Amino acid sequence: MSIKFVKAAAFAMAGTIAMTAGQALAQDEKPRSLDQLLEFVKQGQVTEARQNRAREQAFATDKANQAAELKRAEAERASQEQLSAELEDAFEANELLVAAKQEQLKEKLGTLAELFGHLTSTAGDLASTLEFSLTSAQYPDREVFLEELIAKMSGSDKLPSIEEIERVWYELNREMVETGQVVSFQAQVAKPNGDKLDQKVVRIGAFNVISEDGQYLQYVPSKGSLEELARQPSGPYIGWAKELADSSEGLHRFGIDPTGPSGGSFLAALINSPNLEERWHQGGYIGYAITALGVFGFLLAFIRLGYLATVSAKVSSQLKSDKANVNNPLGRVLKIHEDNPSMDTETLELKLSEGILKETPKLESGLTLLKIISAIAPLMGLLGTVTGMIVTFQAITIFGAGDPKAMAGGISGALVTTVLGLLVAIPTVLLHTIVNGRAQRIIHVLNEQTTGIIAEHTEANLRK
Repeated sequence: MSIKFVKAAAFAMAGTIAMTAGQALAQDEKPRSLDQLLEFVKQGQVTEARQNRAREQAFATDKANQAAELKRAEAERASQEQLSAELEDAFEANELLVAAKQEQLKEKLGTLAELFGHLTSTAGDLASTLEFSLTSAQYPDREVFLEELIAKMSGSDKLPSIEEIERVWYELNREMVETGQVVSFQAQVAKPNGDKLDQKVVRIGAFNVISEDGQYLQYVPSKGSLEELARQPSGPYIGWAKELADSSEGLHRFGIDPTGPSGGSFLAALINSPNLEERWHQGGYIGYAITALGVFGFLLAFIRLGYLATVSAKVSSQLKSDKANVNNPLGRVLKIHEDNPSMDTETLELKLSEGILKETPKLESGLTLLKIISAIAPLMGLLGTVTGMIVTFQAITIFGAGDPKAMAGGISGALVTTVLGLLVAIPTVLLHTIVNGRAQRIIHVLNEQTTGIIAEHTEANLRK
């Protein structure tokens, strides 16, 4: 083995040792000889031994600290156990003392315990009534006093005072009196658009409250405020409410909801009931078509009635005249006789019949159309009802029949077209009868006069 190989191996082993201990030495200088390498190894061993001793010292210190903490924790546990035992003894003693005091209180209360029980029950019922009563809009925060009184009596450590008991009696009587009075007072009213205005409001007992504008209001217990109903009842109720709000005395008609603000089912049903326009819109496109057909039929009937009334007046005037006037059907028929005085009877009869036939279509114009409208309108209504029922049953198939109110609303809307069809058909039949009667009377006059002319003409020819 050569000297160069030995030196290379020595340098490799020294490099490995230097990598292990090099961090402690923190030297960047490379060994240049074996002696310098040995010195580096020696210094690394010394440094590593020093670090090991420091670690051992830290471990020993931590172990001593942990032992001290353990002793302190054991001492604290013993102290807390002793305190817990003392508290348990105090708790048991206090329980015995509380039981004794409660027994003593019960003995001293005697029959007052039953009185306080009734008072608590009465105060609870009154608080529930006042929470939803319209009188709370005028006298707020009464239920707060009652709730505090109930909490006080339920605590078993304080007794109600005479003043508090008398106030419960007073509130009972005041609520009874106020429910039978019609009073006005200032209050803040919330409009449907969110605005809040200070207005004079009128409270009708515990049934309804209206604003100075005659609008119905509702009391919201959760907010303690009055809000104007977004949809007001239709009919004369708003006018009656306005009249009552503007008056100061006397008797006035007013629509009262007997179910009161806690239910309000009558007023709600009245408000939610659709008006005539809304019911008309429920008919949909078929309802609109029936309406258009009915308007056309009515206009046609009235136009024909006006025309026949004019013709009838002219015919009546012609009956009083000896000379034929061509501005009316009878005059035009009589003109045929005037123009042909020497015509034979058979030819004259044919000529007059021809004249009547020419006048008849003008007089009977529109009658067939009116008759068709009166027959088609109920059929269109039936069509709308059938289609509406199909839509309703399709909705039931999809959403189920869990809401009878919604199902009844769909059926009600479907029947609107039937009502519209009948509303068009019935008057149209009557108008057709009236128009036909007017036309037939004029035609009857024409036939009667024609028959008379032929009879006179025949008699004149026989004389000759």
